[in-house]
Formats: sequence, structure tokens, C-alpha cells
Amino acid sequence: MGCSASSSLKDQKSETVMQAALKIQNWYRGYRVRLKARQCHALSIFQSIEYADEQGQLQLSNFFSFMLENYTQVCDKDSGLVTRLVGSTIQDYKNRQDCVGLIEVPDSYNGTRLHFPLTCTDLYLLIEAFKQQQILHAYYVLEVLFETKKVLKRMPNFNHIKTSPSKEITICGDLHGKLDDLFLIFYKNGLPSENNPYVFNGDFVDRGKNSIEILMILFVSFLVYPNNLHLNRGNHEDFMMNFRYGFTNEVLHKYKMKSVLMPPVPLGEDHNTALGKNKVPQGVKTNESPSEQLTKHEWEQVIDILWSDPRGRKGCYPNISRGGGCYFGPDITSQILNKYQLKMLIRSHECKPEGYEICHDGKVVTIFSASNYYEEGSNRGAYIRVGYGTAPRFYQYQVTRATCSRPLYHRVNIMESSAIRMLKERIISRKTDLINAFQLQDCNKSGKLSVGQWASSMEVVLDLNLPWRSLSFHLVTRDKDGNIDYMSSFQDIRIKNPVKEALSTLIETVYRYRSDLQIIFNVIDSDHSGLISMEEFRSMWKLFKSHYSIHIDDSQIDELANRMDLNKDGSIDFNEFLKAFNVVHKFDKLNKSDTKLT
Repeated sequence: MGCSASSSLKDQKSETVMQAALKIQNWYRGYRVRLKARQCHALSIFQSIEYADEQGQLQLSNFFSFMLENYTQVCDKDSGLVTRLVGSTIQDYKNRQDCVGLIEVPDSYNGTRLHFPLTCTDLYLLIEAFKQQQILHAYYVLEVLFETKKVLKRMPNFNHIKTSPSKEITICGDLHGKLDDLFLIFYKNGLPSENNPYVFNGDFVDRGKNSIEILMILFVSFLVYPNNLHLNRGNHEDFMMNFRYGFTNEVLHKYKMKSVLMPPVPLGEDHNTALGKNKVPQGVKTNESPSEQLTKHEWEQVIDILWSDPRGRKGCYPNISRGGGCYFGPDITSQILNKYQLKMLIRSHECKPEGYEICHDGKVVTIFSASNYYEEGSNRGAYIRVGYGTAPRFYQYQVTRATCSRPLYHRVNIMESSAIRMLKERIISRKTDLINAFQLQDCNKSGKLSVGQWASSMEVVLDLNLPWRSLSFHLVTRDKDGNIDYMSSFQDIRIKNPVKEALSTLIETVYRYRSDLQIIFNVIDSDHSGLISMEEFRSMWKLFKSHYSIHIDDSQIDELANRMDLNKDGSIDFNEFLKAFNVVHKFDKLNKSDTKLT
């Protein structure tokens, strides 16, 4: 009987332990699910804001067309502006020697010295130099660029690549200036060679800090192995994108060169171009023949190829998130693949949490090779190996930094904080519009809205497809009944006010369009002094206001400009002008202290 009681007690203890283990397991699973949901929400914020910015970039392209058509009517004094916009800059150097011959490599230069024709030794030396954070001399950069251009112009637009049972092809997606990702790919998968061919699917530059280094490695690899390394163009291989997303600034910083930030735009009379239908102003000559200029239909095809994304819904419809290209459904994919007797489309262009995604019944694969794209720990990178008669194999990785080795909850906290910070900056830039929308819903003038009313107002004004109800816990305060104090949407953040008397609508407008304005005013800064004359400022603002349908009285911007002309010399330091419109986060100093502690 004693044995029986002892056995029963053991069984009870075992059952208790099992129940406890199950509870812990269930709690942990729920905890992981909640963390993943927070991570997903943060990624959706990053992506929504990214796509909204790309809409602005396409709108800016349209503005330049508008400016070409109208600027001379507004400001006849600066006829040279139009020449700068559509005339020649880098194309003035017709041949290689005229350009490269202007640069000498001093004896004191101890970096990599490339020897043409290039060999695999040059590639090895270049990679090792970049690992040591050396800067390749401008002379060799230009030599590589000219040589690459010469070889590319001899090649067709579409490349046909063959595989065999013993020879696979590696396909990489967006790199976006993330040099460590490229190093990791080469470490895991080997350098390009005749027996190890690669396809790089565009978006080599912008956002990251090492776009030049990535271009140089890829171009040198291409010149050494022209039949075994293939480069496709992405939507960031475009000078207008480079203005906003960092590549232009990287070049200017690393090579101390200043140039008009508007490359030559070939325009012909009654000819459609990427900037619209324009006529070349009298006296302006173009460098490209009509056969090298795009028709409107060809330009639209290029935009569709570079900007479109797959979606689950059938059909083909406008890509409203990006503002360019289209969404295409599984039926469109099947039609195209059947028409051209293809099995699969491997594309890039979209960040995916795991580095890749398969959709449309396995017929479309998105590959993205820049890990930690939005924030450290935000996503993995991946590449694909494709062989004869075998299914594609995916290889994932993530460049390790301090945050990546921390627990998941810590990485999610960092991602979430960064995403919420970006979203708050978006919110404060539309403060006046949001307040108007809130007050329309607030019939009782209580200062409170239901979660649904607040969420719908945010969606309408900001035009971001986000889970606003879930995000409300991070953005606003609620009362005991669950109603939202809608003015708390703007807590802990403000836009610097350069002039106390300036209207909030004007401050918000300048802040909202600050990136566009910086690009535009860099274009008209003909002597690269960083100073803009008051007359140029007024003329360009009037055009900008007209094109973007901004309802602000000219007297307000005139008064603001006069107040920003501190020494009253009739000009404005425009970079300093824009700094006066930066956002201030209340807890910036506290966050920096927290970061150091963690």
C-alpha cells in the first residue's frame, strides 16, 4: 500500500510538471507570436513610408518637366538654368582620355592600382582594399566606368545564360550599398569566375554607405568575366533616385567633386522623354541622336519593368503604393510565362523579412540580398542558386552586428522604435491637415475620438496603408473608456520653427517637401556656393507651389525668406535654411543615453 501511495504521488508530480511545461511552452509561443506581429508592423511602417517617398520622387521628375516649360517665363534673367538642365555636363568629355587625362595619381597614393586589361588579381586586390576601408582613386574609378560602358554598349539588352549539371548560376537581389552583404555572399558562395557565374538583379546603389565600392567590385568582376557576370538594371540605377537616396552625396563626399545635380536630359522638339513632352529652348544643343532617345511608349515600358510588383489579386492595375509601374496578378504571370515558354520569374525590388518570397503558385520568386535593410535585425538577405534540372536553392544570411546578437525582443524594440520615430515625423508634417480631419469627426468638440474615427482620419490624410488600430497604442493616449485624445498624436515631437511668427502650415509644407526642395535648389545653384539669390528663391517657390498645388500666400514665403537672409545680402544659405525645419524629438537625449547603456 505504501508503494501504491508513493507511485500515485510521483504521478501527480509528473502531471504537475507536465502542465507547468505546457503553460510555459504556450506562453513562449504566444510571446514569440506577439514579437513577430510587432516586427511585422514595424516592417510595414518602413515599407509604406519608403513607397510613399518613391511616389514623391516620381512627382519630382514631373516637376522638372514643368519647370523647363515655365521657368524662363517666370525668371528671364537666368537663361543659363535651362542650359544646365538640358544641356551637356559629363557628356562634354567626348572621349576617355579627355576625362581621365585630367587626373593624376600621386606617388603618395598607397591604395590599389588597377592594370588594364583587368585580371582576377585586380579583383582580389580591390576586394581586400575595400575590406580595409580604402578609397579607390578617382583615376581608376573613371577608367573602370569608361571600360564598363564600352563593353556594355556592345552587348544586347537581354542576356541568355545556359546552365549545366556541373555549372549552377547564383542570382542576387538588391544590395543598396551594403558592402558587407556582398562580402558575405562571396565568402559563402565564392567569387565570380568562369565556373561560378552570377546574376545581380539591380539596385546596387543608394541607402547604404558603400555604393561606389559595390559598383567597382561588380564592374571589375564584369570586365574580368564578361560572359559569367550579368548586371540587370534596377529602379535605383537612375540619376533622379540617386539625388534623394544617397548615391550622389556619397560620390561628392568621397571624391570631393561638385557638379550640377541634374545630368543631361536629351530633349528634342516635339519629342517625348522621361520628363514629359518638351521643346528644347532656343540655343540648347543635345548630345544624343534621335535613335538614342526614348519614345513615350518606350519610357513607359521601362518604368513598368523597373517599378512593378506581384500581388495576389488577378489582373494588372496601377501600383498605387509606389506611384509608378503596376501590380500584376497570378493570371498575368501565367500568361507571360506561357507566351515566352518560361518556367519562372526571379525578380527583386522588394524587401522581404526572410530575404526571399515565393508567390503566384511558385512561378514568381522575389530575392532581396541587402540584410538589415531598414534597421539592424530587420530582415535577412538571401541569394539563389539555379542549376540544370534542379529546383532553385535558397541561401539566407544576416550580417552580424551588435544588435543582431541580442535577443529577439531587444532587436524588435530597436526596430519598432525606429519605425515609430519615422512615422511620427510623417504625422507632424501633416499636423494641420490631421487636426482639421479630427475636428470634423469630433462633433461634440470634446477633443476625443473613437479608435475607429482616429484610424480613418490617419488613413485618409497620410495615405499610408498601415494597421492604425494596433499602432494607436504607440502613438496616442486613451481615456478610461478607450477614446483617443487626438491631440496626443503630436506629443513629444515638433518641427523646428525658424521664425516664430511663421504659420504652422508653411512650416509643415517646407518640412514635408524638404528633400525635393534641396534637390531643386542644388540644381539652380549655378556656382555651387550653397547660396541662393532671393530672386531665384521666389521664382522657384512660385513654380513649386503651382505644380504641387500648395495653397500658401506668396507674402508668407517672402517674409520667411527675408528673415532667413541673416546678413541682408540678398541671398540665402539654403542648406542652413532647410536645417531650420528639422524635426525635434522630445526624448532624443534620453534615447541616446539609453542606446549607450544598452
